[in-house]
Amino acid sequence: VSSNDFKTGTEIEIDNAPWRVIEFLHVKPGKGSAFVRTKLKNCITGNTVERTFRAGEVLEDATVQKNVKQFTYRDGDQYVFMDMVSFEESRLNAKEIGDKANWLREGMDCTVVSWKNRILEVDLPIAVKYKVVQTDPGVKGNRESGGTKPATLDTGAVVNVPLFVDEGEEIIIDTRTGEYMSRAKS
Repeated sequence: VSSNDFKTGTEIEIDNAPWRVIEFLHVKPGKGSAFVRTKLKNCITGNTVERTFRAGEVLEDATVQKNVKQFTYRDGDQYVFMDMVSFEESRLNAKEIGDKANWLREGMDCTVVSWKNRILEVDLPIAVKYKVVQTDPGVKGNRESGGTKPATLDTGAVVNVPLFVDEGEEIIIDTRTGEYMSRAKS
């Protein structure tokens, strides 16, 4: 991959590790040669660094595979994902899943990102329907522009929802931010 071809999300390999380009800027000074200023994120550790490359510098492409796998079940501290074509299982521990565990539901299709047979991350669907299992009752007269209240979902996650949402209702949550999006359509 040439540094001239950088785009946000481009994955490159530096020092035997995959890095993702978060930001880039092509700089052409009045004197001297052009260069590319970048902000990179290590896909394994999550660290970010700023680095400058010469214009046209060739770097190794990090061949990252993205496979859709289904979250099948939780086994103690491990989360088990199954490839629905080969039926091969992949296991991740709770530390590797992190906060995404709040949004995982059995049977959910997720995108598993791996590099050299090492799983880097699990991407969940963005908008997912959950059932409210516990929340304070709504009061007549509460409108959409009102305040919020905590609600416990069927996965155990607690989110802030508008005052009009009641127990037993299905709502849609943005799994990237953990925020309420809307009521689910019946």
